[in-house]
Amino acid sequence: MFRNQYDNDVTVWSPQGRIHQIEYAMEAVKQGSATVGLKSKTHAVLVALKRAQSELAAHQKKILYVDNHIGISIAGLTADARLLCNFMRQECLDSRFVFDRPLPVSRLVSLIGSKTQIPTQRYGRRPYGVGLLIAGYDDMGPHIFQTCPSANYFDCKAMSIGARSQSARTYLERHMTEFTDCNLNELVKHGLRALRETLPAEQDLTTKNVSIGIVGKDMEFTIYDDDDVAPFLEGLEERPQKSPWSTNWWTGSSLLPYVLLYRSFYPPVVTLSSPVCLLC
Repeated sequence: MFRNQYDNDVTVWSPQGRIHQIEYAMEAVKQGSATVGLKSKTHAVLVALKRAQSELAAHQKKILYVDNHIGISIAGLTADARLLCNFMRQECLDSRFVFDRPLPVSRLVSLIGSKTQIPTQRYGRRPYGVGLLIAGYDDMGPHIFQTCPSANYFDCKAMSIGARSQSARTYLERHMTEFTDCNLNELVKHGLRALRETLPAEQDLTTKNVSIGIVGKDMEFTIYDDDDVAPFLEGLEERPQKSPWSTNWWTGSSLLPYVLLYRSFYPPVVTLSSPVCLLC
């Protein structure tokens, strides 16, 4: 990558008002495997795509337990995610010990924002290279929060982060009005369909590469892995197969306008039944 005098440290601003080190950390989130979070009136669901470094290695965990009412899914550097997860667990334990009550989800997210903001303004530090989707349930109902390496955090109705996550966000935007009144099974299916949009055409969701986390009313945060995911995948319809000529695979748009435009500039060649001398 091309380096310049403005990306040597996190405290250096470029003339355009950018901090390149923070942008590099946010790029690490885009390279991580995709994860989806969405909520209804009663539940919040996390669905994550697990990766394996090789065929000899096990799939990495993408959904982590924080407290009875909170869990997170990650995209980016797993080591940074473990550090932040331990911090969140400690804050939840302190709340139960001191105040004898669960820590409100919004309060925990604000603490994460304060912690991740410190490395963005101190010399010799680097931003956390991980993005989080935080699912929780408290007195205010279910929550889905997104956190960024820039220390920004957002309260979301539904969100997807990670590699090829734009395809999942497009699905979520298209069906967002349906999530509020969904029951738990329908909500999980929407999450699986959105996650499936991030996969290449030749791949599909299996019990090995999918992890699901659910929290809601009268339900503690529960993680479903491996065979526990099978009941949710069984009710999922098969992925529709798209013709390579009907869809542009890198943009998702139709190829028909381009074919018509090509034909308008280059009309078809008319072949003659009898041979023609090219020198005449």
